[in-house]
Amino acid sequence: MSRSERSRDVHLSKKLTFVLRHKAVELGFDIDSGGFINVDDLLAHPMFSHFTVGDIKRVVTSNDKQRFSLKEHPDSKKLQICANQGHSFQLPDLELVSITDPTQYPTVIHGTYLKNWDSIKLQGLSRMKRTHVHFAQGEPGENGVISGGLSFFLSKNGVILCPGDENGLIHPRYFKQVMQTHPRELLSCT
Repeated sequence: MSRSERSRDVHLSKKLTFVLRHKAVELGFDIDSGGFINVDDLLAHPMFSHFTVGDIKRVVTSNDKQRFSLKEHPDSKKLQICANQGHSFQLPDLELVSITDPTQYPTVIHGTYLKNWDSIKLQGLSRMKRTHVHFAQGEPGENGVISGGLSFFLSKNGVILCPGDENGLIHPRYFKQVMQTHPRELLSCT
């Protein structure tokens, strides 16, 4: 794949992320309860009119973070696409698996910028305008995770999600440790 083709795919991926996670309703797309919209409808929109079904299929299959899913609508047989997680609007039928056994994922990791640490240390992790705080799966074999009554879910693409408490926050008391990656250094949680 040439550099210009990669650039085009990155551009399409960013547009898909923006629309499917945040703006599908606002832009007038018919979105089902699981977050799927018809690919034909998407391609008919001016934002996507210079892309093809092949472009979308390639971006979906080659995306290393598996941000999107494609399926055929069971009745109309039309190709549909959705974002696997990261929505800023509620989707009642988003295919999430409830995590009820903390030993399955004893450590979950949330990545952010160091500039956000002072606020996080005081208030906790916020889902902000999204419906969940996002985590990567931690290293297997670690023990001692406390849920504190918070619900955790696994998305189709393996991202751990938590809606937080009633205010959309995960309090710092639930942080096992905080690590700065560059330079690698343990940060104080207090």
